Amino acid sequence: MTGMAMKNFLLARLLQAGIVAIVVGALCFILMRVLPGDAAMRIAAGRYGPDARIVDAAEKVRLELGLDRPIAVQFIEWLGNLARFDLGHSLVTGRAVAHELQVQLGASVWLAAAALLLSLLIGPIVGLFGGLKPGGAADRIGLMGAVTFRAIPPFVLGLVLMLVFSRQLQWLPPAGFGSPREILLPALTLALGLAAMSSRVTRNAVAAVTRAPYFAFARHKGLPEAVVVRRHLLKNAAIPVVSYLGLQAIYLIEGVVVVESLFAYPGIGHALVHAIVERDVPMAQGTALAMGLMFVAIAAIVDLVTLWLDPRTGKIA
Repeated sequence: MTGMAMKNFLLARLLQAGIVAIVVGALCFILMRVLPGDAAMRIAAGRYGPDARIVDAAEKVRLELGLDRPIAVQFIEWLGNLARFDLGHSLVTGRAVAHELQVQLGASVWLAAAALLLSLLIGPIVGLFGGLKPGGAADRIGLMGAVTFRAIPPFVLGLVLMLVFSRQLQWLPPAGFGSPREILLPALTLALGLAAMSSRVTRNAVAAVTRAPYFAFARHKGLPEAVVVRRHLLKNAAIPVVSYLGLQAIYLIEGVVVVESLFAYPGIGHALVHAIVERDVPMAQGTALAMGLMFVAIAAIVDLVTLWLDPRTGKIA
């Protein structure tokens, strides 16, 4: 890809990131305002705890944070802060949202990376063996496993893994953060759902390549099967698999919210749930914005890897 094409690609992705920031921020702002209940009461309860003087505390919070101002004024103020890359401060803790996200986003990135790595160790390998012999035993077993793990919701799968590996076998802790043992269960919960679909995409891609004329010609030349698979199958079959990783990012980002809450994992999804409950608008906007920008970044990386695998495209859409 030429320098001009790369420049256009980066500008397009920056434009997408800007649109995502405005849309996500506006939706969060509106949705947090239309939730039932008094936002000042929730924030006061999060700060001081529910007590007999909660009404007075809520009134103090309302005046301090300017919650009595028109919604349009509050939203314009937020847009101005966003243009200065200022996400504001948490209404509950008072700490800067950017600082909170720096810690939580790092934990979520580790979880997402571990889940993606585990899924790549499971799904494509199962799909490879199924695609080499369509309709065989490996193909049927892979299909059954993919249907099963894709149909089970992440929170149900997480509970099952927790009961088996934490309660019964006592191999892994049911919650926590700080060591590979504590990250393994939530990562495996996400990875099994990702692997369920990537295995079938890999299977179909491998089956399509094995039916291609160039693959049959490579076999007729008398090359060893391992060489044929390595030189002519893996790279060509990887193109649709890598493209599908962009779609898997949606599942991964959505699953992070559920899985982090289930395993009490201190990541960005867990923070988003608490921010919504406590009506912490800047924190909710910041976490949702980070998730949206993560999706844009992952999509850009997938596009670049796809171009590297298949340079015939000439450009990135």
